[in-house]
Amino acid sequence: MTNNPYKDYFELMPAYLTILDRDLKIVEANRRFRRDFGDFEGRYCYQINQHRSERCEQCPAERTFRDGLRHGIEEKSSNQLGNEISLLINTTAITDESGEITHVMRMATDITEIKLLQNQIRDSRERYRKLFDEVPCYISIQDSNLRIVDANRRLREDFGASPGDKCHQVYMHRTETCVPCIVKQTFEDGRVHQAEEMMTSPKGDQVNVLVYTAPVRDAAGQINNVIEISTDITQIRRLQSQLTNLGLIISSISHGIKGLLTSLDGGVYLVNTGLAKNDRKRFEQGWKMVERNITRVRRMVLDLLYYAKDRAPELECFPARAVADEVCEVVRVKAAEMGIGFGCEVDRNIGDIDADLKAVRSLLINLVENAMDACRVDTKKGNHVVRIKLRGYPEYIEYEVEDNGIGMDQETRERAFSLFFSSKKGNGTGLGLFISNKIAQAHGGEIKIESELNQGTRMIVKLPRKSPSSGTEPPKA
Repeated sequence: MTNNPYKDYFELMPAYLTILDRDLKIVEANRRFRRDFGDFEGRYCYQINQHRSERCEQCPAERTFRDGLRHGIEEKSSNQLGNEISLLINTTAITDESGEITHVMRMATDITEIKLLQNQIRDSRERYRKLFDEVPCYISIQDSNLRIVDANRRLREDFGASPGDKCHQVYMHRTETCVPCIVKQTFEDGRVHQAEEMMTSPKGDQVNVLVYTAPVRDAAGQINNVIEISTDITQIRRLQSQLTNLGLIISSISHGIKGLLTSLDGGVYLVNTGLAKNDRKRFEQGWKMVERNITRVRRMVLDLLYYAKDRAPELECFPARAVADEVCEVVRVKAAEMGIGFGCEVDRNIGDIDADLKAVRSLLINLVENAMDACRVDTKKGNHVVRIKLRGYPEYIEYEVEDNGIGMDQETRERAFSLFFSSKKGNGTGLGLFISNKIAQAHGGEIKIESELNQGTRMIVKLPRKSPSSGTEPPKA
């Protein structure tokens, strides 16, 4: 140590210290600066630090000479070995006894390792962000209030998710929390959970997803958030549904097929014995049995095709009111037995439609039976009513089935046409609305649902007068 401790401090500081005059010439430098940057005698700071022939555009030393304040900046430099280093520059004014700024002390702290770590962290964040955004599934980070903190690109684009949204509002369009909620379960027990759910996009597209949740912990091990990862398995479920659907149909009609085969065997026996005995009456009796059962087999096969695969409707031109009248007659008795009021409002001059008569009849019967079921399970009202209405327009007709039963919330409305989905808590097959919608679409039409929970439902079937697959224009009203 010398007699001047401040000089010793200057020399031993773990930073590059230089004293600059007003021309930015280095008049003094500490030991570390001399070691790494070499001789400074008669040279300017920008010559040594930046290897420039003119002053730097953003010079903190010049600013300190102007206003007397401390200034700082980050810059890159290279030492006499050619190694690039990152520096944090701070400048301080040195004044004489009169307060006049005579020099500026420039302290440059080596932050190369810090910048390297910062760059590594930034690169890691960018890589993980890219992975987060581009992974082929839906990912959200949620807080304990089930609000979305972050969402990946696919979730933002397909479902419109944004920070602050509730997960059940984005995924399910529900106002209340899902039960059970596996995100809540993960917050409670800190474990990974999984479930299969149905999500509905803003466009109305239904997506089957396999959902996983996992805790996101802080440095202290506390659960701050939960990550929810949903994998789209819609195509798998559609295939499974088709296979299940086919199996269900085969199972449900197996008894009927056995009966038909038995009847066919009986008819064939009568035909054969009638021919052998030259008994015409016996022969005709057997042949009628064969014809009747062949017709039943044909109908059953057509029903199977409706369930299992798409088929073109068998078009014919008929009065649009004829189907409504027939359905009303069929349903009126059943509604009376169930204690449900029934009304049929049909315009007699509605005109003709080009469609598959049997299919449209099945469509309407499914809707009416669904409406009566909705009234039957509703225990909150004393009187229930189902109505069938028919309206005609130049290009299309509308069949309407209305009830004041249990109604549907938004989630149920969106899933109503899904295969095997039923809101009747095990009392329905989940096939009726699915098939009705399939029939309407096969005719180039659609079914619109207007419904409110505990209020009732209106099903509006819109069918074009001339089906897209028809080659002739049916008569108009």
